Amino acid sequence: MTSLSARISASQRTDRDLRSWQLGFGAIGIVYGDIGTSPLYAFREALKESPPGEATILGLLSLIFWALTLIVSLKYLIIILRADNHGEGGILALVALLMHSRPEKDRIGLLIVALGILGAALLYGDGAITPAISVLSAVEGLATTGHGLEFMVLPTSVVILVLLFALQKRGTYRLASWFAPIMFVWFVMIAILGVTSIVQTPHVLAALDPRYALAFLFTNGVIGFIVLGAVFLVVTGAEALYADMGHFGARPIRLAWFAIAGPCLLLNYFGQGAAVLADPGRAPDPFYALAPTWGLYPLIGLATLATIVASQAMISGVFSLTSQAVQLGFMPRIRIVHTSSSESGQIYVPLVNGVLGVATVLLAIGFGSSSHLAAAYGIAVSTTMVITTILLFFVMRDCWRIQAPVAFAVTAFFMVVDLVFFGANLLKVEQGGWLPLAIAAALFVVMVSWRRGRQHLFTRLGVDEEPIKDFVARADKQGLHRIPGTAVFLSPLQVDTPYLLRRLADRTGVLRENVLIVTVLTTDLPRVPAAQRLTMREIAPGFYRVLVHYGFMQTPHVPVALRLAQEAGYNIDVEDAVFFLGRVTLVPAEKVAGMPMWMKKLFSLMSHNAQTAADFYNLPPDQVIELGIQLEI
Repeated sequence: MTSLSARISASQRTDRDLRSWQLGFGAIGIVYGDIGTSPLYAFREALKESPPGEATILGLLSLIFWALTLIVSLKYLIIILRADNHGEGGILALVALLMHSRPEKDRIGLLIVALGILGAALLYGDGAITPAISVLSAVEGLATTGHGLEFMVLPTSVVILVLLFALQKRGTYRLASWFAPIMFVWFVMIAILGVTSIVQTPHVLAALDPRYALAFLFTNGVIGFIVLGAVFLVVTGAEALYADMGHFGARPIRLAWFAIAGPCLLLNYFGQGAAVLADPGRAPDPFYALAPTWGLYPLIGLATLATIVASQAMISGVFSLTSQAVQLGFMPRIRIVHTSSSESGQIYVPLVNGVLGVATVLLAIGFGSSSHLAAAYGIAVSTTMVITTILLFFVMRDCWRIQAPVAFAVTAFFMVVDLVFFGANLLKVEQGGWLPLAIAAALFVVMVSWRRGRQHLFTRLGVDEEPIKDFVARADKQGLHRIPGTAVFLSPLQVDTPYLLRRLADRTGVLRENVLIVTVLTTDLPRVPAAQRLTMREIAPGFYRVLVHYGFMQTPHVPVALRLAQEAGYNIDVEDAVFFLGRVTLVPAEKVAGMPMWMKKLFSLMSHNAQTAADFYNLPPDQVIELGIQLEI
């Protein structure tokens, strides 16, 4: 019996391991696209700041090796991936996880929410730059062919970017199956190129010694500090791999890094260093210098495919981030299209796609080359990494119950590393780094204004709250007439009697025999199972309080949720129900305290242009009645 149990357990472990390897292979295409294409420009940009002597090259390679080891391998892969919110990762998932144990009204809670909003806003700036710098750096290989094709670099890059964003509305479900094979071939190819070069100049491996990194920094002084801004480009995809954890899980992502992505990247960086050691004339473009003449065009083609995959992964990540922000109440309701009937994560956000596409193309045209864009790249990611480290301290203390001194010691170590890179990237502000910061600042104001405005609006709507029993008694006294059918009132507040219900009853004197007061709640969990979707209770004869629960990774569909009431035995005919919605026209007023006037006007503008509740909650158009309400805020 024991032997049989052991065999079953071993079989289950084998199946689990096989599944992890399969997911790990898939993660190569989605998770490591951004960081996997960094060799195209990172080492080249680091070399530009100092002459390519042996001490410089070994020092830079040592910095690259230890940056990847400390930040990607140790901080993100080993530690941060443990901070998952029921399997989901990313900065907003991290904030949602922390809100389990700390209310937002608490000062620390407010700080956590503010940091989460800022981190999310910064990732939008990164999302605009990543496709531009990735595609440009790949196509710039045409300039190394010696055939006078430099003039084709920018137009070709712009065409690729335009097509990339234009194809988003068709969904990436079918294309995604090609992502992993393309990136696997890419990683294998760059590793082969690196090994070929290392074999010819093996003493480049001495750079594994951290003393070369320290010697480079102390010897070069200010120049050494400036170079760190370029070295940081090798780790810019670390936040993306954390955000993609929900698609694959922590273990497959770790397997993909330690077995494939990490070693291949290091081999290529060291191969580039070996190539420049052997011939300093290769410094202007050390990546393409690794390729034999006959293989240059195929490598350019493969690099272009890899950067398209990396760009697609970043675009999809921005779509996912937007969906989370809307569900968590950080952004106004906007149209979100599901492009796959089987994969809930496959979404397309038209507004974000349009704005991001225009911004990316303008960045490519405005900066003109990946070298110029590199000056703007990194500041947003380095700031986000600092925020993630701060939030990690609270996770270790409040969620993992690690003693505060230990949590502080661990995060302080990473904070020192993060702040050094952050300081180096601050020097890029004048060279273009101001752009992602400006994007982040604008989005931060929008997100804070929306969240604060919603809280202010809910306070205003709840001022004259009336208990349902008082409302029913008053309605009966006034001779309220009940007619057959079901009326559904969507209310953002868990109040007994929504303002719209009172207004309709007072004005018409008529109500349906079944009245459902429905509030859709977004939890701080990624997903809520269907069995836990609906909570329903009768609060007065014919009046029901309904709470519909969704996770912040899910899209609300109220009619489908209400069918669960039928399955539970309630006499509710969803197909014949009438959904009553209030279209609130906000009127900013000085006399109403609670928000600055400029923020009231911004919130009012966003509210006016937000997607309608009927569309957002997937209500059938022929069953919706909207009533206009004016409200001073």
